[in-house]
Amino acid sequence: MKKTVLTFGLISGGFCSLMMIATVPFEDKIGFDKAEFLGYTLIVLSFLLVFFGIRSYRDGAGNGQISFSKAFAVGISITLITCICYVVTWEVLYFTVLHGFMDKYGAYVVEKLRASGASAAAVQEQIQQMKKYKELYENPFFNAAMTFLEPFPVGLVITLISAAVLRKKAKLQAVQTALPASY
Repeated sequence: MKKTVLTFGLISGGFCSLMMIATVPFEDKIGFDKAEFLGYTLIVLSFLLVFFGIRSYRDGAGNGQISFSKAFAVGISITLITCICYVVTWEVLYFTVLHGFMDKYGAYVVEKLRASGASAAAVQEQIQQMKKYKELYENPFFNAAMTFLEPFPVGLVITLISAAVLRKKAKLQAVQTALPASY
């Protein structure tokens, strides 16, 4: 299981990390809404390797059979490796080349609120909230935890669906031929 999990987890994590490196620096240029859609689309694509990892394990080590719990264990392990790669990539990017990200994102959120016709009090409250988030994001542990929560739910859902779709029990006839004649 370890080889399959590492192989598919690192490929998925590598894809996710490369796509983040290629797209995140341009989020403010393409628009944060479009960038969020693009980001989650790329996360879903990277988590498709969970399905293929479970299938590979089932067909190889499982001799064509796998229980839901074993498929879930393989899938969630691949998901965790992918999420760790995602977090490490974000931490490196955020604390080096994207350190002004929260300022740009905060300005975007406030401007969007102003454009919606919100009151001056609501805008001021949003500005204060964005300042708090910026301060929290300076803590690498908080930053890592929040970053982990971006891809993990997607990976969990794909793991559950893949485990349910790919589970395969032994054929009943094969079990009956293995039983002694006295049954």
